[in-house]
Amino acid sequence: MTRPAFYIESQAGEFFLPRYDMVMQAASKVAVKPADLDTFKVGVLGIDAQIGFCYPQASLFVPGAVGDVTRACNFLLDNMDVITNLYFTLDTHRTYQVFFNTMFINDTGQHPEPYTMISVADIDSGKWRPVTYEKEIRDYVEQLESLGRYALIIWPFHTMLGSTDHALMPSLYEVAMYHSVVRQVPTTFEIKGYHPLTENYSIMAPEVKKILGRSVAQFNTQFFEALTNNDRLYIWGEAKSHCVMWTIKDLLQNIQATDPAIINKLYILEDCMSSVPAVPGADFPAIADQTMEEFRAAGVNIVKSTDPL
Repeated sequence: MTRPAFYIESQAGEFFLPRYDMVMQAASKVAVKPADLDTFKVGVLGIDAQIGFCYPQASLFVPGAVGDVTRACNFLLDNMDVITNLYFTLDTHRTYQVFFNTMFINDTGQHPEPYTMISVADIDSGKWRPVTYEKEIRDYVEQLESLGRYALIIWPFHTMLGSTDHALMPSLYEVAMYHSVVRQVPTTFEIKGYHPLTENYSIMAPEVKKILGRSVAQFNTQFFEALTNNDRLYIWGEAKSHCVMWTIKDLLQNIQATDPAIINKLYILEDCMSSVPAVPGADFPAIADQTMEEFRAAGVNIVKSTDPL
């Protein structure tokens, strides 16, 4: 399809207010059948493509994310007439959560620096003491270690509820709105990550589902069913090493347990995702690359945004 005049590829990584009227005017000139008439449904899941991860001056910018967003916008616009549903996850946080430094303090009154990894041994020794929920947080960290999940890492504040960096990248938001108007279908936004006592890399489920025997959250069955109701589902976003990887892991695990025949519905846009750089003790890019090969071996399709649908 012809790309609308409001979209300038070289500006896809810039910060600006959405130009609603321009998007509406451009959409009004396009004649494409409504999405509900599609006999073959194509869904696109954009994971955490927010200012907080994709804008270079943001606190948790993922190197490579500007290019990812640009290629994703191009993909959505070029295939607008066959993309049925758009889904976006929004990482959503508050000031006091287990992965922010507000939750830990040492004997000198200092909080841990961003990218500090905290173990059960650190808590037991008093190196880092939870400021509240002491038993719950220790149980959480212990479960991360026993389950083989990523260790608890202190992240810079990011995508805080009510903050500017919580929003989708502006260029992407305009493209999503354009799709919604042209195809006459609402865009789906799914919130994740707001529970104070667990990380929620995956949109499907938190890192730990029970703390001290009490339920935190369960598998997001409703969203899973919406995604897999498509005949094909493309997945992209930030970061490849974290929220993208763990979301696909959860999707794949549930598909394998319920209906393995639909694994081939999953398509990963490998050129529209980037990893968090390595930190001492965790080579995130290497972990992500290895996991993507495991997805490929399991039957998931790994493609580029320029490949034909």
